[in-house]
Amino acid sequence: MTAIATRKLGRTGPVTSALGLGAMGMSDLYGPADEAESIATVHAALDAGITLIDTGDFYGMGHNELLINQALRGRDRASVELSVKYGAQRGPDGSWIGVDTRPAATKTALAYTLRRLGTDYVDVYRPARLDPNVPIEETVGAIAELVEAGYVRHIGLSEVGAATLRRAAAVHPISDLQIEYSLLSRTLEAEVLPTARELGIAVTAYGVLSRGLLSGHWSADRAMDGSDFRGHSPRFQGENLTHNLTLVEALRKIAEAKGATVAQVAIAWVAAQGQDIVALVGARRRERLTEALGALRIELDAADLAAIEAAVPAGAAAGERYAAAQMASLDSEQSAPGAH
Repeated sequence: MTAIATRKLGRTGPVTSALGLGAMGMSDLYGPADEAESIATVHAALDAGITLIDTGDFYGMGHNELLINQALRGRDRASVELSVKYGAQRGPDGSWIGVDTRPAATKTALAYTLRRLGTDYVDVYRPARLDPNVPIEETVGAIAELVEAGYVRHIGLSEVGAATLRRAAAVHPISDLQIEYSLLSRTLEAEVLPTARELGIAVTAYGVLSRGLLSGHWSADRAMDGSDFRGHSPRFQGENLTHNLTLVEALRKIAEAKGATVAQVAIAWVAAQGQDIVALVGARRRERLTEALGALRIELDAADLAAIEAAVPAGAAAGERYAAAQMASLDSEQSAPGAH
């Protein structure tokens, strides 16, 4: 394993690699994936010095955790930080049918996760969404009991707003907030990010390439498999897509001037927003992982950041980041001005 830069997840969280690997696409939501290539990509990430791997028990309904279990066999468990989301409820057909983060459900979910991952603890455990029927204090209190018992090392949250962050942090220290953050998704900057910083909570940023839109590899005529949720995502539809791809081309000019790719500049921009931010990249293939790792070598100076801001200003994206029903379920977006 090589060494790459590290960052600390909040005042109380673990030290992880500055870039993390989000494993969702290896099992779900982005169309078919190659299992052997997925495992090879996890191995390549570990060998490159990535230590943070993010998953969810509902990614492929356990498939993702079993895949990570397989990929970690023979590796030093203590050298990896496993971040796990839970609580999203799905039917056998893959449909989304709610959120359940009641204390009993929380503990049951973790029991299954530990078995599937083949480990006796997870480094960061977090509800995937705020459960509208369960006070956040009860959910965090239940995870705090799992911390006390040694099954969980740190508590994280996902896609919650500033008020919820405060309520949760009053119960138990929160290591990090996982939330979408990219050049096209910046609503957290108004209220959520300042609150997290005030409370000493880091951000693990997912969607840093806006689901592939900012990868520099997306084309307007790309066909999507029926299992690819981007086929229903507003930013990938019609005129929205046409507009968003013009932003990508503006970013490409800046990237080429720096001898970098669009994806590398987009990742580097997120990383440059603070030492308390860890970017998660959802690479499913080794070639994409290699490209993402190249972002760590890119230094953006004030002129670069100004040029990027001019090319892709805040709020420039056409279309919301999720369909309306999913946007309505995001606590993080409920008080966000000009939400995108």
